[in-house]
Amino acid sequence: MFHKIVAAYNESPEAERALSAAIQLAKSLDAELHAVTVMASLPAYTAFAEVVDPALSQTLQDDHLQSYQLLSGKVQALAHRSGVEIANHLVAGDQVNAIVDFLRRQKADLLVVGLHQRDLYIARLWSTVYELAQEAPCSVLGVH
Repeated sequence: MFHKIVAAYNESPEAERALSAAIQLAKSLDAELHAVTVMASLPAYTAFAEVVDPALSQTLQDDHLQSYQLLSGKVQALAHRSGVEIANHLVAGDQVNAIVDFLRRQKADLLVVGLHQRDLYIARLWSTVYELAQEAPCSVLGVH
């Protein structure tokens, strides 16, 4: 049924729970597993730092990329402990569009996402997870 599973991953505890569920599911189904992380743009105020020191912009970009590489290492470690192979992917852009485009390119069967606890029903309607569920070209599994 599910041959290619993608877990949306960031530094949140919800994403870690989703990744753990995706690992177990991929293991039980003998499915291909991918983790996708959307790399956020540097904040606009970093342009002011570049005025002070032009080399600072590259330093900030390098630090930004290094934080995502550390995150990727954590993904690999979690999968390795369960004996599962995982491919890490780093994409740029708007969170929803970048993930949906990735799902289409990969021809994914299932997207696994972490659900955040929200107090208000209306807040759920504006969430990234809700948008992903509406736009994803595959099934979506939300993990608490």
